[in-house]
Amino acid sequence: MRVAVLVSGRGSNLQSLLDAAAASRLGPARLVLVVSDRVGAPALARASAAGVATRVVPFVEFAAREDFDRALVAALAEAGAELVVLAGFLRRLGADFVAAFRGRAVNVHPSLLPAFPGLGAQAQALAAGVRVSGATVHFVDEGLDSGPIVGQRAVTVFDHDSPATLAARILIEEHWLLPRVVCALAEGRVRVEAGRVRVDGGLG
Repeated sequence: MRVAVLVSGRGSNLQSLLDAAAASRLGPARLVLVVSDRVGAPALARASAAGVATRVVPFVEFAAREDFDRALVAALAEAGAELVVLAGFLRRLGADFVAAFRGRAVNVHPSLLPAFPGLGAQAQALAAGVRVSGATVHFVDEGLDSGPIVGQRAVTVFDHDSPATLAARILIEEHWLLPRVVCALAEGRVRVEAGRVRVDGGLG
């Protein structure tokens, strides 16, 4: 399965995929392209160092989000992407993207969805006083972090936590979860039934 990864920043979740691929832990998945919406994103250097093709589709150069979405879809189609992974990608994608990759795009988010969607999920969790938060990988749909959930990992929220300390612990679980979801998808073990996701054999 040809996999493209969308990034905006430093690319630590991308690195978890690159490391899994190097260790033959992504099953039949092959990383073929990393796309950033920002020029100079550090994630691009990670991809290049691993020999994965990179491309920049700068969001700021488009007059409308719909134009950006169409350009992004064209870049992914040109690379023959069969699965798209949003790994620290900070743009909400619209109908054109969802239509092109429905059921073939996943996003990693730092909360136990459906709680705390959107930006600042760790700060949202602390403000709400929850005792457990975590990481979620879900399918991308038209909503905000609202697609069917593929997998989750929980972490304890401590009284002394700040958004940064909570984010660091959640990130460890994101790095564990994301490669396993990509592997399961590439192996054809993921199916959606009545809005709920089943993963044959689990995620390990």
